[in-house]
Amino acid sequence: MTVPVLTAVGDARWEADLSAGLSRDAHGVQVVRRCVDLADLLAAATAGLARAVILSADLRRLDREALSRLAFAQVAVVGLVGAGDEGEDRRLRQLGVRYVLPHDASSQAVSTAVLAAVDELAGGVEGDLSTAPPTLAEFVTNPAATGQVVAVWGPVGSPGRTTIAVNLAAELAALGLPVLLVDADTYGGVVGQVLGVLDEAPGLAAACRLANNGALDVAALTGVALELRPPLRLLTGITRADRWLEIRASAFANVLEVARSAAAFVVIDCGFCLEQDEELAYDTVAPRRNAATLVGLDAADVVVNVAGADPVGLARFLRTAADCAALTTGRRVTVANRVRRGVVGPGDPRREVAVALERYAGITDVLMVPDDPAAIDAALASGRTLAEASPGSPARAAIRTLAAQVAGVPEPVRRRRR
Repeated sequence: MTVPVLTAVGDARWEADLSAGLSRDAHGVQVVRRCVDLADLLAAATAGLARAVILSADLRRLDREALSRLAFAQVAVVGLVGAGDEGEDRRLRQLGVRYVLPHDASSQAVSTAVLAAVDELAGGVEGDLSTAPPTLAEFVTNPAATGQVVAVWGPVGSPGRTTIAVNLAAELAALGLPVLLVDADTYGGVVGQVLGVLDEAPGLAAACRLANNGALDVAALTGVALELRPPLRLLTGITRADRWLEIRASAFANVLEVARSAAAFVVIDCGFCLEQDEELAYDTVAPRRNAATLVGLDAADVVVNVAGADPVGLARFLRTAADCAALTTGRRVTVANRVRRGVVGPGDPRREVAVALERYAGITDVLMVPDDPAAIDAALASGRTLAEASPGSPARAAIRTLAAQVAGVPEPVRRRRR
């Protein structure tokens, strides 16, 4: 069977030689259309004219979003670069193109790469999900080890996602390993304000732009992330909710992939909404406002589910916890936040919350974070974490326990003052 192929090569002479070679030699590949630009290429791919495309690195406006649209159309990609051009080769590979050849490669080599790319796309080759994330000791001793992604999610109604995410990142950084805190809430991200960051530049949007252009690596990611205090860095979120279009799914997934190499823990403050209506309403690739949350949950090694410890907060959590669980394969940790007397009945609030979660959601292991408004207010007013503003806070002690659970290490022993 002959595989129909599109070509989109910036140099007309390269393209002519390539098309002639593929037409002359019977290698199971047939050029059905020579596209003049990226728009023509995407239109032909969306129309189902081919199963693969051969494109050059100098194709104008080629970015990760365009490659995502090709993947959505089930069109495999093979890239061509100038002979010995390491910059073009690196850019294509950072964009996610696995098969990259020099422009003077033989038609046999190009055909072999096209057939391999088509077979791989049809087979849905993915990474090994059975591989466990590295431990802290492995991250320290093995330079090639990648970090863990920790997604902090909670339902609508402000159960305390940002408070838990910020202080969890601070406690993980206290273990002595690099931590990257990412504000991925596209509805109301305020991590920068909580930590007293005056720089309004959205670091996450800048990282996504670099990822979309194939220019994101560890050094570039470190450059757009703010260093709060060693070893804690922050990717601030979008400054206006209407800028959510800048956080595309493919770009954010690449940001997380690079971040794993830059930090032992990548803590994501996710948005509340899990809806995927855009995919149901469009038959093409559509921008998704909830893409950052959905990608973060899908990539997470650990998901911290935050529930408000009151009747309304628990009801909202119970209605949506199953939806969150269906979107992730990571280990889940449930946190009941702002546990206090009176709001859930006259009895012990810890017992009342635990009984409700076990009865209606089958959750038997819940970490309780006590309500400590004085400490939270003091930290928020000064733009600091609980560990800095109120180190003896009961809420801080609970989040410290949470950090030990997430990291898989014994909880540090607290010293009592005489």
